[in-house]
Amino acid sequence: MRVTVVGAGVLGTMHAWHAIKRGHEVVHLEREREARGASVRNFGLVWVGGRAAGAELDTALRARELWEEIGALVPGVGFRGNGSLTVVRTAAEEAVAREVLDRPDAAERGYSWLSAARTRALNPALRGELSGALHCAKDAAVESRAALPALRAHLAATGRYAFVAGREVRGVGPGVVRDDHGVSYGCDSVVVTTGAWLSGLVRELAPQLPVRRVRLQMAQTDPLDEPLTTSVADADSFRYYPAYAGGALDALREGTPQPPVAAAHRMQLLMVQRLDGGLTIGDTHEYDEAFAFDVTEEPYDHLRERAAELLGRPLPRIRRRWAGVYAQCADTTRVVHREQVLDGVWLVTGPGGRGMTCSPAIGEATAHEIGW
Repeated sequence: MRVTVVGAGVLGTMHAWHAIKRGHEVVHLEREREARGASVRNFGLVWVGGRAAGAELDTALRARELWEEIGALVPGVGFRGNGSLTVVRTAAEEAVAREVLDRPDAAERGYSWLSAARTRALNPALRGELSGALHCAKDAAVESRAALPALRAHLAATGRYAFVAGREVRGVGPGVVRDDHGVSYGCDSVVVTTGAWLSGLVRELAPQLPVRRVRLQMAQTDPLDEPLTTSVADADSFRYYPAYAGGALDALREGTPQPPVAAAHRMQLLMVQRLDGGLTIGDTHEYDEAFAFDVTEEPYDHLRERAAELLGRPLPRIRRRWAGVYAQCADTTRVVHREQVLDGVWLVTGPGGRGMTCSPAIGEATAHEIGW
């Protein structure tokens, strides 16, 4: 089968991966020279612990298996099963952790409770004030800026994969894709995975697309001079991930409001060490378009302060700051929007902040649905 994939972010690349794995030929089109959207503007987290029970958790767990398999085949993606620690400092925060630890799926998620001493034993860089942590052994990380080129190089080595960059798709129909250079690509199936680019061609294919866009701010520091052995979250992450919903979280929200800057920007601290030693930190959430074209400094001040509190030392100098936009299903209980828009043409979009985590399993599910 000849497959054309439109969009070379992680979602499109994983669709190409599964097509190649099943013996097909793939032409992969990208309007930029490299993917520049949410696929490279993220933490590189494979984040299982916070996912909602049901389809979302099942997808994340399957994706975690696939990422590990892919990482063994393609070392350049930088896969490491480093787990995560969600650090707590108050009794109300610990109550949220204890509540999820009592649920039937706690073992499936790889949850365990660590005392302050055990938290520091697992991650000695956490020298700040803490009373313990929710450990998720299933969580992992990849190198978001390096993973896509590494995956494409692996696919190209099969002789059945062609990456065509700098080509914007202007037309899609049964059996054909046309780009803005006047080139047509004959194919048996087409998958359109254009991320947060929801106008133009995407609007023509799906005028009533049930997807919204979300903007975030993040940063990366100079190298930390010691290893951060796990990914780290502060307890504000309980407020933003569906796995933690329950009575204890309601009590935390009612009794302990977030600091004004964190509340205004819908913030949590996530912190992941890159292979070069730098720390990726974030993030904010903005839902109301039109989005600002610039970034604001107050969230970075908050992130630096919170990270320093957990590390017990000043954060290294921030080297890079950026904003990113991802596409999220308007019904956030849905993992992804997958729609056959024409004969042989599928549109796949809207995984939201789950894209890096779940894309391998989403691509696999699309392959099953299409019948590759």
